[in-house]
Amino acid sequence: MRRPTHGTLHHVELWVPDLNRALASLGWLLETLGYALFQSWESGRSWRLGPTYLVIEQSTALTADQHDRCRPGLNHLAFHVEDADTLDELTSNATRHGWDLLFPECHPYAGGRQHYAAYLENDDGFEVELVAIEAPKRN
Repeated sequence: MRRPTHGTLHHVELWVPDLNRALASLGWLLETLGYALFQSWESGRSWRLGPTYLVIEQSTALTADQHDRCRPGLNHLAFHVEDADTLDELTSNATRHGWDLLFPECHPYAGGRQHYAAYLENDDGFEVELVAIEAPKRN
């Protein structure tokens, strides 16, 4: 691993109400995006890609049983995806791993005409945005 660039994100820690449910949705997504399992313990896991890692933990200190992306705090995580075909395949497969497509009436341009992306929400209310690095040419 190369030395991280100053200011690069080190890690993100998400507290989840049900670790197994999070592993089925978030764990699947991270591994599909190329993250490798980094750490594992009874109440959590972490995955690394380059110098950044993402933690999913079912903490005993939770004060609620579901994430609310509309409250102050984390709204969503956004990930680059190689291209539109890869994004379309991920979006299609995501429903079998606990994800629902948000804004289906506007998909894949819910973020605007030049932004080819999928917005997904899992059963615990966490949202991810998958953004094609190379979007298809539009006429």
